[in-house]
Amino acid sequence: METKLKIPYFAACIALALGASCPAVADVYPSRPITMVIPFSPGGVSDTTGRPLAVLMSKILGQPIVVENRAGAGGAIGMAYASKAEPNGYTIMMALPSISAIPVADELQGKQPSYSTSKFDGIARVSADPTVISVRGDSKWKTLQELIDDAKQNPESISFSSSGIYGTTHVAMERFAHAAGIKLLHVPYGGGGEQVSALLGGHVQATSQTYGNTSQHIKSGAFRPLAVQSAERLPALPDVPTLKELGMDAEYYLWAGLFAPAGMPEDVKGKLRDAARQAIADPSFEKTMSGMGTPIQYQDAADFDKFWRTDELQQAQVIKTIGKVN
Repeated sequence: METKLKIPYFAACIALALGASCPAVADVYPSRPITMVIPFSPGGVSDTTGRPLAVLMSKILGQPIVVENRAGAGGAIGMAYASKAEPNGYTIMMALPSISAIPVADELQGKQPSYSTSKFDGIARVSADPTVISVRGDSKWKTLQELIDDAKQNPESISFSSSGIYGTTHVAMERFAHAAGIKLLHVPYGGGGEQVSALLGGHVQATSQTYGNTSQHIKSGAFRPLAVQSAERLPALPDVPTLKELGMDAEYYLWAGLFAPAGMPEDVKGKLRDAARQAIADPSFEKTMSGMGTPIQYQDAADFDKFWRTDELQQAQVIKTIGKVN
């Protein structure tokens, strides 16, 4: 009797060792670390939003979420990388409106798009902030009209920083320039942090960023905000006019959203959605975001998808209106 019990057990061990077919043990998601791709350099909106979110989602999911900055080409390098990842929930991405603009811009430039938006599923929208056009605090321009008048007399002499050709802040500034009838000099960088540093260091003369990304410099007087690209004035900047007030139709909102490669199993997507929802609702996350001057504008996957697809159409129209630029 003892021998009969040992033989099947011994045979099972040999079968496992030789890789014989046997019932698979289900891989309960997540069973290993997750990578959050940030397609911009450290310091920008996607980075400052993604990092605190990753910390909280890690605690909820029980696995580390490792932030990986893959900057370049206005976000295209990181987005293309994430679009090719396996749709298994182990690669997610914090992106900005440029996710929609880049493929359209590539086609306009006569290039094969490096990725398609159909390769992504929206998990959650985190925030939606209008951009603020700012110059250095010691600039000669006290109002936006003074900058516009100077730009009309000296086309392409006033430089501005952006996250890359047709990147989010490039589109924001070009929308303003188009509405004002002026031509500015575009200087692309890898992300929000570099753009802000460029203005601080006097390497460029203007930039269009969210208030949260520039609030400390506005408060210190290092930056002078000239206009807000929103429908209404920002509560944090009650004395700064909107472009609409100044007679220009150039509204622009820089939103941040969590994405994953399309085609994930529904249970995996559900876990990511739940983790994102809980993390965004966490008081510590709200405190972090409010400390940066960035209001949370949460949308779950279904509502975010509707918002994103509408925004995608608007982005395409903006890019085509701007046309081919260098």
